[in-house]
Amino acid sequence: MVFAAGLGTRLKPLTDTTPKALVKVGGFALLEHNILKLRDAGFERIVVNIHHFGEQIIDFLNEHDNFGIDIHISDEREMLLDTGGGLKKARQLFDPASPILIHNVDILSDAPLTELTDLSASTGAAVLAISRRESASGRYLLFDEDQRLVGWTNERTGEVRSPFTDALSLARLKAPFAGIHAFHPSLFPLMDAWPDRFSIIDFYLNACSVCPIIGLMAEFRLLDVGKLDSLVAAENFIKKLRVEK
Repeated sequence: MVFAAGLGTRLKPLTDTTPKALVKVGGFALLEHNILKLRDAGFERIVVNIHHFGEQIIDFLNEHDNFGIDIHISDEREMLLDTGGGLKKARQLFDPASPILIHNVDILSDAPLTELTDLSASTGAAVLAISRRESASGRYLLFDEDQRLVGWTNERTGEVRSPFTDALSLARLKAPFAGIHAFHPSLFPLMDAWPDRFSIIDFYLNACSVCPIIGLMAEFRLLDVGKLDSLVAAENFIKKLRVEK
């Protein structure tokens, strides 16, 4: 699933007339970069959620014949549902027996996508791509010695969120959320009591005490194309990835 419904407020004024998913980097839309990466990794069915200028995304996919793969739209144009709510709404569009690889549309990376889904399939867990990169915001997910999620912290404010009272003492690894993760469909029943709109990170932080939420440590490069000043860096990032293919 590609999360493409966001408003893209940090990319204004580009997103005043265009959805974030169709902002171009290296001559190609962010959505195209991610669809092709997923296709090249062997994913044959993709769900794309839409909200802001959603009709432009539908037209874009139609113009490109869905890039030769099976693409389904989860329509959130009536109400933006955030990442957890967007996944919950799209539930019926997924194979109930297969892990779901989730990718934010504004993330460019060379993360090991199939490793995430393979680990999710073998463990029945949600699996988050993590690296030891620093977070400019000071916000980190916390993992224990087994790389299971135990909480979240904002080091700038000292805030800690966790179902465990001793999350900081349990933590052996901290990592920012990469926006790339695999969700096992066996976890969907835990979402039944949640509202229509909620964050997937809020869900993971709530669920980590009752089911495994695992961090997969890997060496990969990642760039968040969320702000105007990141577009030049994104162009260089894409060029490097193309040269290395």
